[in-house]
Amino acid sequence: MDKKFAIFDMDGTLVDSMAYWHRLADEFLASKGVEDVPQSVFEKIKPMTMTQSAAFFVQEFSLAGTPESIADEMNAMMDRHYQKDIPLKHGVKEYLETLHARGVQMCVASATAEPLMEACLTRTGVRKYFKFLLSCETVGVGKNAPDVYYEAAKRLGSIPTETAVYEDALYALETAKSAGFYTVGVYDGRPDEQWRKMTDLADELIYTFEGEAGGETQPGKEVQNIG
Repeated sequence: MDKKFAIFDMDGTLVDSMAYWHRLADEFLASKGVEDVPQSVFEKIKPMTMTQSAAFFVQEFSLAGTPESIADEMNAMMDRHYQKDIPLKHGVKEYLETLHARGVQMCVASATAEPLMEACLTRTGVRKYFKFLLSCETVGVGKNAPDVYYEAAKRLGSIPTETAVYEDALYALETAKSAGFYTVGVYDGRPDEQWRKMTDLADELIYTFEGEAGGETQPGKEVQNIG
């Protein structure tokens, strides 16, 4: 990656938190007496912000409370994990140090609330590498729209063509690519079909931040393995 600026997703890209998030909706809904939630519900909320997910739950399951109050409850459930046990993905700290040493200006843009990002990235020792942390909640829309990337680039003082966006989710990568950013696809155990589409779409791929490469890639597609 030879860009001067970089926007990193956090969950599934920098930190190994997706299993916690996958359990969160199930855990929260169970606490409200909602059992046997269809998998389609979890697929629908993937591109949503926390408040959008909460609004969907209110409508879908007739929950008491406002989207904002439910989002607060869900954030509180995740707070303990961000404070105590969600880890960095292997090799991430060394990779960020390398970019920092090259003078790359970096930030984080995530659907996760900013206080949770702050707690997790500070605890794991990488907060110092980022100029700021920006949540989709602050911008008001999820990553199915490019607003959070445009706002991040504006705050970095960059333009899309000179800015790399690191994402592990196909829909977010598609949004960044359509908005004119240089895209880096990061593998995080996605189903084979999603990873294949990411290898077709991304300008660059990181299968793992350390160790040997794997996975199917396009001919000529650059795959980084940072160790």
